[in-house]
Amino acid sequence: MAATQTAPANLEEAITELFSDAPPLAQTAVRNLVKDMKARGELGKQPESEPTTAGRIGSRLGKVSELTILAPLVPNGAKRIRGFIELMHGDFSTSDKIGTLHDMRFVFVDDDKKLIFATTYDGDWDAYIDDFATKMPDALDVIFSACEGWPGIRDPHIKDWIVKFQIPAAGWYVATPDLTVADTRRLERIGKALDEFLDKIN
Repeated sequence: MAATQTAPANLEEAITELFSDAPPLAQTAVRNLVKDMKARGELGKQPESEPTTAGRIGSRLGKVSELTILAPLVPNGAKRIRGFIELMHGDFSTSDKIGTLHDMRFVFVDDDKKLIFATTYDGDWDAYIDDFATKMPDALDVIFSACEGWPGIRDPHIKDWIVKFQIPAAGWYVATPDLTVADTRRLERIGKALDEFLDKIN
């Protein structure tokens, strides 16, 4: 679980001191930022939602959790993943089988030697991994077999592999932390029905 931070007695001084060796550009930006935060009454204000643990690893804000993996790729691994994504025209609609998945990204770094996989989801880490293992295992194995040491999503040690390469977020923001994927879809349906109703009476 993420530790709750206690704000320093003088937050303005603490921020200014933290950036005392930063370039002049950053120091000017810090002064402007602090001034703006003070004007809006936000300096030292406690956030509405404090990060908690997503379970075995990762953070959660409200009902939404984060997962970021940085994993080494096998030779030609990036080529395989990129080619597969292109052949599928970037269509990841099969991921809708995972009813808790908000989004996911595949990013290649270090001259295509490493993969960043980043995703946000609802609920607990273990349940999220279990969903992938039961609802779309082959899709996961097609993509992640390009990573070094990938044991297969059905392997009993798969969670250990993920933990080995997962990097918990140091900072993370969610605009609507209490809206699950199901909530969002329900609100979309309500909004659409309301629009159709208003169109009819106008």
